[in-house]
Amino acid sequence: MTTVERLTEEEATRRLRDAGLRVTRQRVATLQALDEHPHATVEELVSALTPRLPKVSFQAVYLVVGDLVRAGLATRLDLPGQPSRYEPNRHDNHHHVVCTVCGRLEDVPCAVGEAPCLEPSHAHDMQILVADVLYRGVCRSCRESSAD
Repeated sequence: MTTVERLTEEEATRRLRDAGLRVTRQRVATLQALDEHPHATVEELVSALTPRLPKVSFQAVYLVVGDLVRAGLATRLDLPGQPSRYEPNRHDNHHHVVCTVCGRLEDVPCAVGEAPCLEPSHAHDMQILVADVLYRGVCRSCRESSAD
């Protein structure tokens, strides 16, 4: 059985400082919560943070994740018909697959090559930095449930 290493308080503090952000308990805890709960909504982050920060508010978490996204420490995922989700920015140019039935969301490695890993047929005179791909499908559990 493999042990998953979690983001330590010291490492979270270092990342915040390296990104030029002031280190606060809310930012450290939110960065750690994102590491523990990738693809989390703000509501899920508030639930994860409450044991550590009992008085944390939705507004505070919205502000913190906004700061983390602007600083390049987190990425915001906007999926059709769902609230925004956030994940640590691992700078690995991965994509996502979502089950259209239950909403399960998983990472998918870069399709081919290095960033942006997909080349558009016409870039309209823009330098492409990132290609975001969202695969949509139905997970095994939902397929099996519908077969019953």
